[in-house]
Amino acid sequence: MNTEEILLKYKPDKENLIQILHEIQDLHPQQYLTETDLLKVAKYLNITRSFVYGVVGYYSMFSTTPRGKYIIRLCESPVCNMFNSKMIAEKLKEILKIDINQTTADGLFTLELSECLGLCGNKPSMMINRETYTELDENNIELIIKNLRNN
Repeated sequence: MNTEEILLKYKPDKENLIQILHEIQDLHPQQYLTETDLLKVAKYLNITRSFVYGVVGYYSMFSTTPRGKYIIRLCESPVCNMFNSKMIAEKLKEILKIDINQTTADGLFTLELSECLGLCGNKPSMMINRETYTELDENNIELIIKNLRNN
């Protein structure tokens, strides 16, 4: 499937913008939106390019730069912070040998922060692509990363 085929699945209504952007981003192996794709979306929906860029810039789930196969989004909400999400972030940076908003040299992992994942009952938490992980500690994040590397 390509960008044009995705666009044709939807009516050319502005209300479809977010769904279209998600589907196009998921299509790309490096999980990002190219400038060409954003221009095609704007044209198809008959909206300004700046409107599309505004939506992409506002939502942290979208990216205009290449990312890894696995996008790690660590929750940094006040609740998760109270339960050591900062320590989890430091451990992830150590394991992956990258900083926040960077991608590993092998293109496998990108580490990002998220305002809230809505999993406050099972803190601290993170998402890797669409999979959620909760009640994180130093041991289980090492195992999670090891399992993903072995896939």
